[in-house]
Amino acid sequence: MSKENDYFVHESAYVDLPCTIGTGSQIWHFSHVMQDVVIGEKCKIGQNVFIAAGVKIGQNVKIQNNVSIYSGVTLEDDVFCGPSCVFTNINTPRSAFPRNTKEDYLVTLVKLGATIGANATIVCGHTIGRYAFIGAGATVTKDVPDYALVYGNPAKQAGWMCECGAKLEYFVKTTVCQACNREYQYCGENQIIRI
Repeated sequence: MSKENDYFVHESAYVDLPCTIGTGSQIWHFSHVMQDVVIGEKCKIGQNVFIAAGVKIGQNVKIQNNVSIYSGVTLEDDVFCGPSCVFTNINTPRSAFPRNTKEDYLVTLVKLGATIGANATIVCGHTIGRYAFIGAGATVTKDVPDYALVYGNPAKQAGWMCECGAKLEYFVKTTVCQACNREYQYCGENQIIRI
């Protein structure tokens, strides 16, 4: 960390001003943060990451190498983005018919504590629920409920995940995580809550 800032930016990275970077955050080799980006405290931005203008990133977010976060994407606190995962922000792109204004961008929200696996693709205009878990290589084409485990192409739900990252087993009406003892209740309508 430099004496002027309470965050770290590697000498090979570019940070366009104005932007806000929280205390303890780190931006590593060959990354580019554009103007008007907000990055919370204690974030780790890996090598070769691109963060487009106006993106908001919460606290304690980890973005692994080779990820691009485009305008219209918001990452809440404690989100994990695996290596080379992909976000989009325009639903019907064409080279000959550019759609690159704010009005063209569809909003993608990744909620608190969600994990996106390596090489997963998040098609724009969807919400990834709190503590959801997107498997490696999945293609997300619709909203993902809180705590849901999804994988495949297109991604389909294959179970539930605890806040700690362990898969929840033996779900009837309630269950207890075998790893951390957190308790969950099934509420119907493809929804669970922590109790």
